[in-house]
Formats: sequence, structure tokens, C-alpha cells
Amino acid sequence: VQLLESGGGLVHPGGSLRLSCAASGSVFIMNVMGWYRQAPGKQRESVARITKESNANVSDAVKDRFTISRDNAKNTVYLQMNSLKPEDTAVYYCYAIAVLVREGPLRRYWGQGTQVTVSS
Repeated sequence: VQLLESGGGLVHPGGSLRLSCAASGSVFIMNVMGWYRQAPGKQRESVARITKESNANVSDAVKDRFTISRDNAKNTVYLQMNSLKPEDTAVYYCYAIAVLVREGPLRRYWGQGTQVTVSS
């Protein structure tokens, strides 16, 4: 399965962006989908995750500002980012935990990343 992210870019502090991540290829079960981010010189950190039943969790760092959602019919996950701050600047990576064939292994797949820059 391949994950293709879109929606990153440059935004002023207080602005909004919506990231999308579409999975392509044959998938038997698309389980959890989510987002990590990695800022320069920092470790990759979890931002948000959502199960196929749409149970969602977001990190404390983005709580009340970011919302994760998904469209199971399209195997797509979204990250709505509001009230962006300079410290949100990072490369955002989506991931999917999926089973590709019946009785196959559960594995994590990654997108290539999309840059989000928050600056005045």
C-alpha cells in the first residue's frame, strides 16, 4: 500500500491547514491511521491517530487545535490544523496499520512526509 500526503505549506501563525493522506493499493483491513511529525533537531512525535471505528486521539500539544478524521470508503485520513503556531513547524508523516491479505501480517506503512511551516 502507498500513502500519498498533500496539503502542507507555509502559513502565518494563527492560520489553518488541512492535510490529507490517501492510501492506494489493495488492502484487506485498514486499521489505525494517523500522523506523526518531526521538527528539525527533534525526535518524531505522535500527533494524532484514529481507528477504523473513528475513535480518535490527539496529543496534548495539539489538543483543541487539531482534529483527525477519516473516510473509510476512500482509505483517506485527514488532519485539520487550526490556530497554528511556529512550534508546529515540522515534516508531517501519515501512517497506516493495515493487513493487505486475509490472514496476512499487520504492518505499519508510512507516507513520504509533507512540510508544514508556520511563520510570519
